[in-house]
Amino acid sequence: MTRIGIILGSTRPNRNGEQVARWVLDQAQQRDDAEFELIDLRDYPLPHLDEAVTPSRGEYQNEHTKQWAAKIAQFDGYIFVTPEYNHSTSGVLKNAIDYLYAEWNNKAAGFVSYGGVGGARAAEHLRLIAGELQIADVRQQVTFSLMTDFENYQTLQPKPFHEMTMKVLLDQLIAWSGALAPLRPKATLTRA
Repeated sequence: MTRIGIILGSTRPNRNGEQVARWVLDQAQQRDDAEFELIDLRDYPLPHLDEAVTPSRGEYQNEHTKQWAAKIAQFDGYIFVTPEYNHSTSGVLKNAIDYLYAEWNNKAAGFVSYGGVGGARAAEHLRLIAGELQIADVRQQVTFSLMTDFENYQTLQPKPFHEMTMKVLLDQLIAWSGALAPLRPKATLTRA
C-alpha cells in the first residue's frame, strides 16, 4: 500500500500548523487507498545541518540524521504542511529537507500552506527545492488564509471548498506516488 508522510513544518510555540496538519490527516484517513502518518518536526530536533559530507553521498554520521533518514525513507510520498515566513517556508522545514537526499528521490509531494496569502509563496519555494531533490510535486495545492480560514488568526475554521481541494491533492499525490514506484529501490533506504 502507498505510504504518505504528512510533514508538519513548524516547531514554534502556539503554531497554527498543528491544527492544519491534523485537518490534513483527518481528510486523508477517510480514504482506503493509502496509509498516512503525521511526522512532527518537534519529534526530530535536528540542529542546523551538521553532517560533514554532503547528503547526496548518503554517508550520514550523526544518530539524529540516521533516525531522520530512516523515517523519511519509509514513505512513497509526502504532504508538506508549511507556514509562510517572510515569503518562504520555515527554516526548520528547510533544514530538515536539506539533511537528506536519496530518501526523497523519485517520490511525490503535495503542499498545504497557510499564511497571510495562504502560504502560497512558501509552497512555491518548496516546489523549487523539490525539483532539485527529484521529488515530483503535484499541481493541486491547499492554501489557508490567516484572515479567512482562522478565527482571530489562531483557530482553524476551513471553508467547505477546502475538502474538495484536499481530495484532488490526495488523488494526484497517490497516483504520482504509485507511478514513481518503479524508479525507487526495492529495499527501504537506510544509511550507515
